[in-house]
Amino acid sequence: MNEQTTTKQNRTKEIDVVGLAKKVLKEKWLLAKFIAVFAILGVVYAFNKQKEYTSIVVLAPEASSMGMSSSLSDIAGMVGLNLGGNNTTPDAIYPEIYPDVFSSPDFIVPLFDIKVSLLKEPGEKTYSEHIMEDYKMEFWRYPMYWLGETIRSIREKGEDTQANNKKPNLFQLSRQQEGLYQKISGNIGCQMNKGTNIITISVTDIDPKVAAIIADTLRVRLQEYITNYRTSKARVDLEYYKKLAANAKQDYERARQRYGSYSDRNMEVVLESYRAKQEDLENDMQLKFNNYSQTFMQVQQAQAKLQERTPAFTVIQSASVPLRASSIPRLYMLIGFILLGCICDAIWVLFLRQFFVKNKSKNSTPAT
Repeated sequence: MNEQTTTKQNRTKEIDVVGLAKKVLKEKWLLAKFIAVFAILGVVYAFNKQKEYTSIVVLAPEASSMGMSSSLSDIAGMVGLNLGGNNTTPDAIYPEIYPDVFSSPDFIVPLFDIKVSLLKEPGEKTYSEHIMEDYKMEFWRYPMYWLGETIRSIREKGEDTQANNKKPNLFQLSRQQEGLYQKISGNIGCQMNKGTNIITISVTDIDPKVAAIIADTLRVRLQEYITNYRTSKARVDLEYYKKLAANAKQDYERARQRYGSYSDRNMEVVLESYRAKQEDLENDMQLKFNNYSQTFMQVQQAQAKLQERTPAFTVIQSASVPLRASSIPRLYMLIGFILLGCICDAIWVLFLRQFFVKNKSKNSTPAT
C-alpha cells in the first residue's frame, strides 16, 4: 500500500508540474509581451555595458628555505599548525597578505599618475584621467548620481572641487579621489596559491592596452615594495657601515699626514724624544689603518647581506594585451533577460495575478 501511495503522489506531482507549465504556456500573448519587454531591457543593458578586458601576470617568488623540514612546516601552516624548528628570518609581509597590500591606499593612490596609452587612440594620459573620461556611467546609475551630486553641491559648496585639483593626500582623500581609489581597487586583483606560492596579478579595464600596462606596472611595483621591505634593515646597516668606513678613512688619512709631515721635518734628528713621538704617530696611524680595514670589511659584509636579502622573482607569464573580452558576452546578457522575463511571467500567472484579483474583489465589494 505504501509503495502505491508514494507512486500516486509522485504522479500527482508530475501532473501538477505539467499542469502549471501548460497554464503558463496557455497565455502565449502574455508570455510574448513579457519576453518582448525584457528582451528590450536586455538589449539596452547589453549595449550600455562596456566591454572589459583582463590582463594577467603570474609570478613565482623566491623560496625562503629548502629541505624536507621546511616543506613539512609549510604544509602544516596551510592547516593552521606550527611545527616549529623554522630558522628562517621572520617576515611580516609574507605572500598570503599580498592581496591586502594591493588593496591598501598606499599602493593604489600612486597609480593615479601612471601614464597610459589607449589601443585605438593616440597620445598618453594618466590612469586617473582615463578612468574619469573614458568610462561611461550605466543609465540605471544616473538617478543616484544626480541625487548625490545635488546633495554634495549643497553641503560642500565647491570645497571638494578645489580639493580634487590638489595632489592626493593619503591622510585625507577627496570624494573624487576616494571614488577613483574604489574603482581601481575593484579593477585590480592579486591571488596567492598557498600550495605553490604562485602570485597571480590581474587587471581589468575597458581598454586592453591599458590593462596590460597597469598589470606590468603592478608587477614592478609589487617587486619593489617587497624588495624595499625585506632589504630595509640591510640597507640601513649598509649605510651605517659606509659612514663608519668614511670616518675611519678620514681619521687614517689625517694620522698618515701627521706622521709623514713629522718624519719629513725631523728626518736627521736623532734625539730619543723625537724618535718616541715618531713611533707614537706611527702606532696611531697603524691603529687608524686597522680600524679602517675592519670597517671596510663590514661594508663588504653588509653589501653581501643586502644581496642575500634581496628576493628574486620569476615571471611565469608576463603582461600582454588581451585579444578577447573577459566580460559576459552581450548575447548571453540578452538570453539571461529573456529567461528572467519567462520567470516573471510564470510568477505573475501562477501567484501574483490571483493575489491582486482577490484584493481587488475585496475592495470592490460594498459594505453591508
